Amino acid sequence: MTTPDTRDDRPTPRPSILKISPYVPGKSASAGVATRHKLSSNETPLGPSPKAAEAFAASAAKLADYPDGTAAALRGAIAARYGLNPDHIVCGAGSDELLNLLAQAYLSPGDEAIFTEHGFLVYRIATLAAGGVPVVAPETDLTADVDAILARVTGRTRIVFLANPNNPTGTYLPFDEIRRLHAGLPARVVLVLDAAYAEYVRRNDYESGLSLVAESANVVMTRTFSKIHGLALLRLGWAYMPAHIADVLNRIRGPFNVNGPAIAAGVAAIGDAEWSEKAAAHNDAWLPKVTGALEGLGLKVTPSVGNFILVHFPQTPGKTAAEADQHLVSQGIFLRRMEGYGLPGALRMTIGSERANEDTIAALAAFLAGKP
Repeated sequence: MTTPDTRDDRPTPRPSILKISPYVPGKSASAGVATRHKLSSNETPLGPSPKAAEAFAASAAKLADYPDGTAAALRGAIAARYGLNPDHIVCGAGSDELLNLLAQAYLSPGDEAIFTEHGFLVYRIATLAAGGVPVVAPETDLTADVDAILARVTGRTRIVFLANPNNPTGTYLPFDEIRRLHAGLPARVVLVLDAAYAEYVRRNDYESGLSLVAESANVVMTRTFSKIHGLALLRLGWAYMPAHIADVLNRIRGPFNVNGPAIAAGVAAIGDAEWSEKAAAHNDAWLPKVTGALEGLGLKVTPSVGNFILVHFPQTPGKTAAEADQHLVSQGIFLRRMEGYGLPGALRMTIGSERANEDTIAALAAFLAGKP
């Protein structure tokens, strides 16, 4: 990262802004290498619902028109899908925008926001951008630790960000632990449950947070259309929250923060439950297969409930994560480097198509065997 220019003869930003390391997305290309499989951004290999693609294409006839600033059709479709009150839903340009709006609304300079050691990088960025102070809670076995989070609550704490399941580890907290966390927080603290991968979870003790929002005054659950719905290009997300928090976010969000094609595609996507289930079934089949195959190669894989796995490599020269990444890139296969998350010895792999999964396993087998 370049050093910010802080000369006195030009405008300077809030000091906390200069502490932000810009977000680096997963690599998708390399000079001189043809991309075969991009498994670096947790995109669904099935793509979007054909109904969503058709709705997006149809919106081209209205490109000169402003979208509905309230995203009423989309909020209504989400509400119908999950049995929610649409007035408690706020939509955004990806869940990232909603996370930033929450920080902007509830953090004053010097206020603290807590997130876990290997939590989503946007939490730190959103906190610093709002002038807040990031507070990192250590994890246990790459899993959020409720007691560690609660131990770091102070009189300045205003937000707790928790990804459940967590990206990039793929681990999760059972819902009784989420309830214990909420019970231990002061009423002034907003508990933000980032459930971007909720649709992939197949655990009886998991819940995305909808019920806790319904019965609480300080809980927000965020979701995205970028993962299982396959609409990452359109940047679309939503959040469910108490009415008073929705009122606050609606006051500060952009008046047309969600574009018309995204609204149209989102309505169709959320209504196509069959397509979402097809994507989840693909993940159900391949998550254990890929995990088992990589463990069979002698690699450690953190148990995941999402559509990705965290693969740990030995420190042995010639077999490190960085060297594995170089080998994979040379084959046109792109996984996600984890230095930014404090996990330099690991790579994150999205569960891809059958061909992508098999090719990646074969490429790693060749790498570990020392074969070009």
